[in-house]
Amino acid sequence: MTAKYALGVDFGTESGRTVLVEVGTGRELAMAVYAYANGVIDEQLPTSGARLPPDWALQDPADYLRTLSTTIPLTLQQAGVSADDVLGIGIDFTACTMLPVDGAGQALCADPRFANEPHAWVKLWKHHAAQPEADAVNRAARERGEAFLSRYGGKISSEWMIPKILQILNEAPHVYHAAARFMEAADWVILQLTGAERRNACTAGYKAIWAKDTGYPTPEYFAALHPELRTVVADKLSGDIYAQGERAGALPPSMAAELGLRPGTAVAVANVDAHVSVPACTVVGPGKMVMVMGTSICHMVLGTEQRMVPGMCGVVEDGILPGYFGYEAGQSAVGDIFAWFVETCVPAAYWEEARQRNLDLHALLEAKAALLAPGQSGLLALDWSNGNRSVLVDVDLSGVLIGLTLATRPEEIYRALIEATAFGTQTIIRNFVAHGVPVDELYACGGLPEHNRLLMQIYADVTGMPLKVSGSSQTPALGSAMFGAVAAGSQAGGYDTIVEAAAHMASLAPVVYARTPPPTLVYERLHAEYMRLHDYFGRGENNVMKTLKGIRDETHVASG
Repeated sequence: MTAKYALGVDFGTESGRTVLVEVGTGRELAMAVYAYANGVIDEQLPTSGARLPPDWALQDPADYLRTLSTTIPLTLQQAGVSADDVLGIGIDFTACTMLPVDGAGQALCADPRFANEPHAWVKLWKHHAAQPEADAVNRAARERGEAFLSRYGGKISSEWMIPKILQILNEAPHVYHAAARFMEAADWVILQLTGAERRNACTAGYKAIWAKDTGYPTPEYFAALHPELRTVVADKLSGDIYAQGERAGALPPSMAAELGLRPGTAVAVANVDAHVSVPACTVVGPGKMVMVMGTSICHMVLGTEQRMVPGMCGVVEDGILPGYFGYEAGQSAVGDIFAWFVETCVPAAYWEEARQRNLDLHALLEAKAALLAPGQSGLLALDWSNGNRSVLVDVDLSGVLIGLTLATRPEEIYRALIEATAFGTQTIIRNFVAHGVPVDELYACGGLPEHNRLLMQIYADVTGMPLKVSGSSQTPALGSAMFGAVAAGSQAGGYDTIVEAAAHMASLAPVVYARTPPPTLVYERLHAEYMRLHDYFGRGENNVMKTLKGIRDETHVASG
C-alpha cells in the first residue's frame, strides 16, 4: 500500500515552517522554513517608514501567504512525494494574532488606501499597546459582574482580540468602519486556503471570550465598552465556530495549483501553536503539563472538570482535546530574554572566545553557566522583560536583576535569567495545583529544549519533577499535520480522532531530565525570595515599574 502523508504548517513569531509527515508512523520526511520578509514590525511601517509607538508589534499578512507558496512545494520536492499521496493539511498560529479584512476577505493593509495606516496591519500576539483597552474590558466586566471573567483568571489580556478591536475603534475609527471582519490570522489563512470562513474554537475560546455553552458576551456588555461595539459579534466577528479536529474544507483548483497539491486535499480547522502541541507530545489525558518553550512559554494542561484559577490565561471546554477542559497559562518572554542578553549585554571577549571555540554564543554561556552551582552567583531575577502573562496578567511590569557586584560575570547573569524563567513556571504550576488542577508530569517542546540542556535541567530541579521532551523538533507543525490527517479521515487513509492520530504519529525523545535533590533544595529557598520580589513589585506594594514606564511614554510623546 502506498504511504500517505499530511502537511503541518506552523506560523511562528519570526518565520513559518512546514513539515511533511508520514501518517502511518509520524516520520517527518522534510521540513522547510520561510523567514518572514518583514519579520516583527515594531519600529516602523515598511510602507511609509512611519515610526510606531512603544509596545506595538505588527506583521505583514503577505508573509503568511509566502510561507505557504514557498515551503509546501519545497517539502514535497525534498521528500520526492507525489501530491496525490498528501491527504490533508493543518495549520497553527501564534495567538491572538489578528487583522481587519475587507468584504472579499483580503487584508485591509493590502488596500492602498490603508497601507500606511498601522491599525490596518496584523496585530501580532505580543502587541501590548491595547493595555488601556484591556483595562476597560476588565473594568466593565467587574462592574457588571460578568461571569466570563473568572474563566480567564480574573483578567483579560491586552494580547487578546477584544482589546485590540477596541483599540482600533478608539484610535482609528475609519479602519474599524472599513473592516468587514476582524479575524484571527489562523482563520484568515484557512479562508485563503479554502475560500471558506471557518473560525476555530481554540482561538475563539482562549483569545476572544467565547464559550461553547454561552457564546460571546452579551451585546449589553459590549455596549458598556463602547456604544458602537453593541453589535460587534454580528457585524465584525461570527458566532459560527468550528471545533478542533473538524474539516474546514478542501483546496480549490487555483490554490492547489499554487501550492503544488491535489485539488480537494482536506484542510483542517486552524489551531493555536501551543494547544496543537499537546497531542503531538503524546499527551491525551489530564494532569500532564505541556510547556511550549520558545520566545515565550505556553503552559497547557487538561482537566476533567472546570476550575477557576486566578491568573490563568483561560479554561475552555474542548479547547485542546474533546472531552476535557483545557487550561492555559504562560510567560510572555523566555527565549526572548536570553536573546536580548546575548545581543546587548555580552562583552566582545566572549564573542571572540565563542568564535575561537567554534561555538554559538548561547552554547558558550550555557557551558560556563553549567559550571556554577545554584545560588553561587548571588543573583536573582524577575522574568518580566515583556510583562507578566501568568499569574499577574500585567504587561506594564518589567524585569529585575538583583545582587549585582563588580565581580559579576556574564554567565552568572545568563544562569540567573534561566532560573528566573524556571521560577515563573514553578509559580504557574503551584497556582494550578492550589486551585484544584493537578499537575503530575511535565513535557516540553519547542526550540529551547532542543538547544539548551542546562535550561531543561534547571527546570527539572526547580519544579522537582522529571521533564520529558517531544520527539519532534517541530512539534506544533507535527500536531498540525496530525489534525490534517484527522480532517482527511480514516476512509482517506487518515484518522477519525486526534487520540488515534497521537497513538501513531506522536513520540517522545529518549532523554528525560530528572531532578537532582541538592539543587532542588537550594532552588526552594531561591524561589521563596523570587516570590517576595514577585508580590512586592507585582501586587501593588511598589509600582516603580509602572511609574518608570509612564515617564518613558511621556518622554516618547514629548520627543515626537
